[in-house]
Amino acid sequence: MTCTQIFLRQFGSSRLDEFEKILNKKLHEDKIFSSEENNSTEKNSSQLPQNFFDLQRFAEGDKTEEPTAKRRGDARKKGQVAKSQELNTAFVLLAGFLVIKIFWEYMYVNVAEYSAYIFGHLHENGTSVDDVMKIFLDIVNVMVTTAFPVMIGVLLFALAVNVYQVGFMISTERLEPKLSNLNPISGFGRLFSKRALVELVKSLFKIIVIGFFLYLYLKDEIPFMPYFIYYDLEYSLAEIADKIFVMAFQVIAVIMVLAAADYAYQRWQMTQDLMMTKQEVKDEYKQMEGDPQIKGKIKQKQRQMAMARMMQEVPKADVIVTNPTHLAIALMYKKGMVAPQILAKGQDLVAEKIKAKAREYRIPIVENKPLARALYETVEVGDIVPHNLYQAVAEVLAYVYRLKNKKVPPPKNN
Repeated sequence: MTCTQIFLRQFGSSRLDEFEKILNKKLHEDKIFSSEENNSTEKNSSQLPQNFFDLQRFAEGDKTEEPTAKRRGDARKKGQVAKSQELNTAFVLLAGFLVIKIFWEYMYVNVAEYSAYIFGHLHENGTSVDDVMKIFLDIVNVMVTTAFPVMIGVLLFALAVNVYQVGFMISTERLEPKLSNLNPISGFGRLFSKRALVELVKSLFKIIVIGFFLYLYLKDEIPFMPYFIYYDLEYSLAEIADKIFVMAFQVIAVIMVLAAADYAYQRWQMTQDLMMTKQEVKDEYKQMEGDPQIKGKIKQKQRQMAMARMMQEVPKADVIVTNPTHLAIALMYKKGMVAPQILAKGQDLVAEKIKAKAREYRIPIVENKPLARALYETVEVGDIVPHNLYQAVAEVLAYVYRLKNKKVPPPKNN
């Protein structure tokens, strides 16, 4: 009896006609409603302005996702890193004045002695080309030996700060010539961009702050400056140098604070520049998943981990069945087990590793070519021996137990 016949017997033909009428009426109403809705939609869409934005599509393009490690790595390869020039400036100034402070006496004596010598013997020097060249070379020598400690200190500090900020990185992409950099329109846009405005505000703020601290220091020191004319030259130079060092280190301390804030801002700005949309994150993930090299490395790592786990199980085996050169299967059977279990299997190099591990733990190695081939082809690692191989495996285990003078546990039959 069909479903229609059962339905007719239960409800009768009149009820079926009534149900069909209601159903057809409902379908007709839905069709009319759908048609009116489509017409209304078309009418409303035709009335929309041409510059109307699809807000949903616009929202999907918002960069709301943190940059991935790959995106940061790609940006780093292009030379796009968070780097604060203010931090470099602060440490270069600190290194310069610190080295001058430490070697001040040596530098002062070096310059003073040569100045005294050259002006004291000025009447003895000739005016020939050789004499003038000798004086010039002496001056260069004094300048180099005097400034050498400062140059070394500044160089070391500058390298250390750059390595701290960006690490060891060599990128030539920023040095490559680009025609787009010669475009006056884009250059004009960069000149009045948001980043340029921020840099302008930072520079003005730095000038105001440093100028304020210089004013606080100099307003109390300037009234005493004229009195230096009453002191001898050596004392006056020493006092002026001390005041310059005090002022310099105060300014450097202010610049250090500003540089730390600028460094934090640069890191934040770099993160904002590298922000991604949800679609970009998905595309990058798909690209990485589909990269043959990455997939190959993942599979290789998985095989290595599986091999390591399998080799750790070999010492638990009761016997190693071989064919004997190409295959090796590790079998374990304990009382209470349904059937012997395959702990490890492999061919060629893996088989040699299994046999080597077996020799290390003095596990019997039995040659049985048909059984080794059958176990290798039909049973996976971790599975038990199938019923059709019970007899052959039992014979191998019995042989092993006789070698060990153990009682042979009979294999269970299903």
